[in-house]
Amino acid sequence: MSQEVPSNSNNKMLNDSELATLRNRFKRDAEFLMRTADSGEKEAKPLPRINKHSIFWIVASVVVTYYVDFLQHIMENDDIKSWWFSVGLILLGICLCLATFCIVYLEWYKGIQHYDREYPAIPPVTTAAFIAASCSFNIALWPVWSFFTPLILFTQFMGVVMFISLLG
Repeated sequence: MSQEVPSNSNNKMLNDSELATLRNRFKRDAEFLMRTADSGEKEAKPLPRINKHSIFWIVASVVVTYYVDFLQHIMENDDIKSWWFSVGLILLGICLCLATFCIVYLEWYKGIQHYDREYPAIPPVTTAAFIAASCSFNIALWPVWSFFTPLILFTQFMGVVMFISLLG
């Protein structure tokens, strides 16, 4: 047999005053956490532009370019799927134009350090264009280097990114 609880307004799990006290406590805790988070966000000191990591990827990119005769294959190899390569070049051009706009115009000329806040569409558009370009290049160059294609292209990408990071 089950016991029935009388439906009395005084028999709630939490009465109104306890609920108000609990709500106020959570509100104070949230305000404290927000103040702590806001005061803890200091401008981070940027890392030096030239470091071991950057130098490694730039040198690795140059070595890979030389070792696999990258430029000669790009110019002379008939196995490259030209349509995919052209699409990759167009998308890479879009990425480089957006990067140049951000570094040269916004950062150097206008002095805007946080251009992603001023122009919030630039990072996702650039990222999408780059991902599509890298897929296109992998498809286009797969007949030339097969399984090494993603490794070669990733090394090239890291070398270019580290070189661009030296600029801005």
